[in-house]
Amino acid sequence: MKILVTPTSFQKQSNSPALSKLLSYSENIVFNEKMRPLKEDELISLIGDCDGYIAGLDNITEKVIRSAPKLKVISRYGVGIDSVDLKAASKRGIIVTNTPNSNSQAVAELAIASMFVLARNLIKLNNTTKEGQWIRNNGIELANKTLGILGIGAIGSRVAIIAKGIGMEVLAIDPCGDVDFCKKFGIELLKNYDELYKISDFISLHVPLTESTYHMIDSDVFSKMKKGSFLINVSRGGLIDEVAAYQALQSGSLAGMALDAFEEEPPKSSPLLSLDNVFVTPHTGAHTIEAINLMGQMAVDNLISVLENKPCQYIVNM
Repeated sequence: MKILVTPTSFQKQSNSPALSKLLSYSENIVFNEKMRPLKEDELISLIGDCDGYIAGLDNITEKVIRSAPKLKVISRYGVGIDSVDLKAASKRGIIVTNTPNSNSQAVAELAIASMFVLARNLIKLNNTTKEGQWIRNNGIELANKTLGILGIGAIGSRVAIIAKGIGMEVLAIDPCGDVDFCKKFGIELLKNYDELYKISDFISLHVPLTESTYHMIDSDVFSKMKKGSFLINVSRGGLIDEVAAYQALQSGSLAGMALDAFEEEPPKSSPLLSLDNVFVTPHTGAHTIEAINLMGQMAVDNLISVLENKPCQYIVNM
């Protein structure tokens, strides 16, 4: 069996049980030497005679899938499947799997950490202090502030629990939201997006990127948001219209924004990078030792189960 492995964080974990298990299963492993998500032509050059594929954030198009006649399984190293052409994979009989809940705590903690960074302007304070200045600007406390969460699934629910522990009021919108969960933790489940935008001091995005959620946060939404509020996105970059976000930040209607995801990654020319009130990280929400180990274990187990025609719990397209 020939296996293509593209997630860079997975192959960096040289002592991980998951990597050891994979190397024991097959001696013919092709790793991603670019150390970044692969482009379409790069994938095509590697995947042609592969039986299995442990996939990172590569864009797996129909053209890529057509170029892999032997491929039986795409095992996503992570939860999101928006980068995979599921229709093309299903048509070819290729099974696609993912690793649900493997990184939920890690991503949720980054969302909360980002709120602290924005609330206290920690990046600026760190930089000016290191420069020899002693400027103590006033920030705000998270306690008693209102957090609006779009998407109260595995990650959003963890963000909500932590936020409640800090003393925040939590609102959420999710058509599939767990009513019992929200009642248990004192989370107000709303149906009206405009109401959430109007009263939230912080808004955190935890929805998948689909045709219906692409640029869901646009100029119209920014105009409805509470003046001086903050926006956190540790989900997918395409959820936000970055041009509209830049204008909202420049005008002061949006006080700050934290991004762990961009529409183009890496963001070579995003104007958001020039703003002091934007805190950015390189799509690193899932990158904790604990999450990486669990994602790796689940991705390898999924891959081997499919290749050996054994039951697999985490198939997303069949």
